[in-house]
Amino acid sequence: MPAKLSTRSAARRCACVGAVTLALLGAGLPAVAAGGGQPDLSRFYRQKVTWAACEQGSPPDLQCGKVTVPLDYARPNAGTLDLALARYRATGPSRGSVVLNFGGPGGAGVPQLAAGGKEFMDLTNGYDVVTFDPRGVGRSSPVSCGIGEEPTGSGDDASSEAAAEEEADLSDARAARKALQEWQKVAAECARHSGAVLSHIGTVDAARDLDVIRQALGDRRLNYLGFSYGTRLGAVYAAEFPDKVGRIALDGVDTLTEPLAEQGRVAAEGQQTALDDFLDWCVQDIACPLGQDRRMAGDQVLQLVRSLDDKPVPTGSGGRLTGQDLVGAIGQALYSKALWPSLERALASLVQDGDTRGVQAFSSGGTDLPGRQAGRRPGRSPAERAGSGGLVATADVPADNGPAAMMAINCADDPDRPGPDRITKDLGRLSAEYEQASPVFGRYRLHELLMCYGRPKGTDFVREKVKNVDSAKMLLVGTRGDPATPYRWTTETARRLGSAAVVLDNRSDGHTGYSSSACVHRKVNDFLLYGSLPPSGSSCPADRRSGTQG
Repeated sequence: MPAKLSTRSAARRCACVGAVTLALLGAGLPAVAAGGGQPDLSRFYRQKVTWAACEQGSPPDLQCGKVTVPLDYARPNAGTLDLALARYRATGPSRGSVVLNFGGPGGAGVPQLAAGGKEFMDLTNGYDVVTFDPRGVGRSSPVSCGIGEEPTGSGDDASSEAAAEEEADLSDARAARKALQEWQKVAAECARHSGAVLSHIGTVDAARDLDVIRQALGDRRLNYLGFSYGTRLGAVYAAEFPDKVGRIALDGVDTLTEPLAEQGRVAAEGQQTALDDFLDWCVQDIACPLGQDRRMAGDQVLQLVRSLDDKPVPTGSGGRLTGQDLVGAIGQALYSKALWPSLERALASLVQDGDTRGVQAFSSGGTDLPGRQAGRRPGRSPAERAGSGGLVATADVPADNGPAAMMAINCADDPDRPGPDRITKDLGRLSAEYEQASPVFGRYRLHELLMCYGRPKGTDFVREKVKNVDSAKMLLVGTRGDPATPYRWTTETARRLGSAAVVLDNRSDGHTGYSSSACVHRKVNDFLLYGSLPPSGSSCPADRRSGTQG
């Protein structure tokens, strides 16, 4: 899913958070074809992971390791990257590994498994549970756009300019062209701070890495559980390596075909639906700061956003909270129904006392490009990070790595690069469509359409080649009230993948189902552990269990 990343704030102010050749698919290792047709990848496929204790502060039973992959699979001698791995070992006899990807794109797997590993302990009944930091993410040659590496300055003039640009009406041609110029500057800064990995960071390369990881773990086939963006990665892997598909479960299914403009509109609709569900719940509580009249509650949210866009309020950290900052925070809170009470309290503090801390707490878990974070040093220089290809220390991961990687990967997977005239023309039409999809989230999502401007054209592999996959059965989980990956994407992707796809309908709210539905959790585990698949089209009812995946 695309991130909401404003232009000037992405590059200046503090906010809260090629052609790739297919591998040989036989039982043996990839080798050089006669006449040199295929690159020799055998040295990468001969690796075995050496496991050791993780960094200080990690769970004592979590082990860490690494694998080395080529920077460019078409030219494997042109440089390498190390990818960080972590695992919890099987508690009994192991049948191999199940690899997790928590989503993003731009999410580092190692720290997420360290923090939330208990959710996956059932799987250690039969597997080593493994995750990784994908290329360009976390400790694996992290990309950056330079945020946090320079002093942020005093802020009033800069933040005023930032806020004005962030809330600019993109249906206005002059504002749109100015925004494009700023995004082009962001693209140049990202390239300057990221090194060579930025040109080889898309999902097609990540899927190649996943196959090297599979072999290094000693597994004949890949067993995999992917969430949100991780479903895109899993689907691309299945298209590239259909004979290596073991048991693959995809939860919160991403789109494979829709261009960014349509993704943004659909995402705005999904978030509006989730907000409506939250408001239905809130007005039943006497403490709801928006009152007990449902229609007026919706109007109040929109009025609050617009008033903060017109006149941002100061925060305790010296910044200012805009309406679009509030929209981003609400969007984060809607990822899980378990967060609704906290969102209610955060809105109450903001409306009644002008206290922004609750809202900012949600934003800190979001996807905006962050600036310097308190107590965190900015990390090594771009030249130092880009030079070695080895793992970086956790303290040296750039503060803006997550959103910088999200932009880079989404743009690498997107082949559309319209020129400024076409973009400006389309924005006038799309502005009304986005507003109709969601008066609250429409403008927020519209700015995302510009994030690839100034970057090289991405691959068309995901859109054109990931279909009619001839692999073992895969389980696709779609959640009806998902604000980030709408249920229709599950059914559309299932039709695209073909007979290999089995759909489980989770009739609940929140982003993904594994951590929020006991039924989904059980059915995914039954498939991964025992190979037991539910009938395609079967459903799970909503239950009271709470939680979410990123």
